[in-house]
Parts: sequence; structure tokens; C-alpha cells
Amino acid sequence: MARELSSQVLKGDHRAVAKAISIVEAGGEPSRKLIQELYPHTGRAFTIGVTGPTGTGKSTLVNKIIEEYRKRERSVGVLAIDPSSAFTGGALLGDRVRMMDHSLERKVYIRSMASRGDLGGLARAARNTIRVLDAAGMDLIIVETVGAGQTEVQIATTVDATVVVLMPQLGDEVQAFKAGFAEIGDLFVINKADLANPAKTIYNIASGLQERDGWRPPVLKTVAIKGTGIPAVVDSLEKFRKHLEARGLREKRLRRRIESELVDAAFSDFHDQTVERLRDQKELDALVGRVVKLELDPETAASKLVAIIAKMGARA
Repeated sequence: MARELSSQVLKGDHRAVAKAISIVEAGGEPSRKLIQELYPHTGRAFTIGVTGPTGTGKSTLVNKIIEEYRKRERSVGVLAIDPSSAFTGGALLGDRVRMMDHSLERKVYIRSMASRGDLGGLARAARNTIRVLDAAGMDLIIVETVGAGQTEVQIATTVDATVVVLMPQLGDEVQAFKAGFAEIGDLFVINKADLANPAKTIYNIASGLQERDGWRPPVLKTVAIKGTGIPAVVDSLEKFRKHLEARGLREKRLRRRIESELVDAAFSDFHDQTVERLRDQKELDALVGRVVKLELDPETAASKLVAIIAKMGARA
């Protein structure tokens, strides 16, 4: 089944892409088999993360960036990381509604994904969704994250280029730098620049940025709702892409991302497999019982559990 589905994904079939993304979101063995089929056909797309505080107009900006790339005859995949519904765990569709102008185009694919509060699982699903879109032939893949927390920082670091979106004179620059965006941002966009003079915000951001690997992140202003400044943003992204490729930095960054991903995935799989095996072990039940009866403290019990897990590994 994985081979048949992957062949449809490689043809760019939107229904197959949707099914494939649902499989990688669910995870497990079906996801592994599908990624195994698709992975040799990935690595061509340039991936862009768009992040920043809520209310800065990220979705509108992404919508206009899609429009600009389509003018340049490039295909675009979009993954919008949405807040979870407190009741269903489903993704809100506001981003997709705002991007509906493009959602029916054959060369554009837009998908929302719920955060569900599981950072590790979300990062894994997002990475593999990027791979599905890459294999489907998208030239650009944009990952838009919501808010300015640790989830957004981690998701943004799964891409080639990170765009940090702020707005003028609302203290966003302080929030952004506290959240660590100064370290991950390759391009800063001051959106809604018509609401107030953005000069102070641009100065505050630009003065705090350091050159990294020969690239000093530019700070640009836009009015996304009017389309103002969007071509300059895309031009800067293209310039950054060429900078990465000319200096061999894209592969260097990719190696760092893959190393981090492998460690995270291995620990996640080890945790799941260990918990499953421990449920069949009488030692765990006995330890829990002793802690409940106050015969053993949790710290000592945890160290004993480590020894039990080590023995399990030796037996395996």
C-alpha cells in the first residue's frame, strides 16, 4: 500500500498527498514505511519557516508570499501549525480560510496541523509532512507557526530559512528576542508598517542582530494586506537561498537538523517501546506499590527502574 500511495504522491496527486500527510501525522509503522518509499525523492524543495508573535499578520503575509512565488511560476506547499481545539484536538482552519485564494490551485497545497501540546510528536509529524510535500514536487514549502513559544522556535528550526514576523512599536521586539528569535531568524519582517512608524522597531531589531556565516539578517517592512513589500521579502529569501548554496551551508545546516532529528526520534521510540515492555514486567508494578505505601521514595524507585530497564536491554 505504501508503494502505491507513494507513486501517486510523486505524481503530485492532491488526494494522495492528503492521505499521506494523515498517515505521517498518525505515526507508527505505516508512517515509517511511507517515508521509506518517499525519502529518496526528497531534498529538492527550499523550506521556509514563518514565525513570530500572534497578531502580527503571519497568515496574511504567507498568503501574499504564495501569490508572489506563483507569479514567479514556483509551486508552493504550506503547512500551518494551528492551535489545538481544547475539545477535539483538531486544527483550526482560519489559516486555510485566509489562504483559500490559492488552495484550489494544482501548484499549491495547504495543510493545517494541530499542535495537540505534544512538541516531540508534532516536530516529527511536521518534518515528515515537509518530506511528503517535497516528494510531491513542491518547489517551496512554507511552515507557518502560531504564537511565540518553544513550539514555534523548534518547528521553525526544521527548515532552511526562518522568517520572523513582528509589527511596529508594540514591544514585540523585546518579546521576540526573549523567545530566542534573534538566534534563529534569517530574515525579519516588520508587518503592518502602516499602523505606526516602524523606524524604531527596525532599529531595535537590526542593532541586536549578529552576522552568522557571512549573512546579516535583513529587516524589511511590509503591509501584507496591501501586498506592499512582498516582492522584496521573496527577493531576500532567494538571495539567502543562493548564499546557503554558494557556501555549502545548506548541507551543513541539514546535517545539524538530521542529527537532532535522529536523536529525538530514537529517544521517542525507545521511550514508547520501553513503556510497552515495562507493562509486562512485575517489577514495575511492585515498585509502584512500594511508593504508594510510602515504603520507597520516588527518586530511589526511579533509580531502581533504570536498573530494570538496563537488564531488559541486556536480555534483548
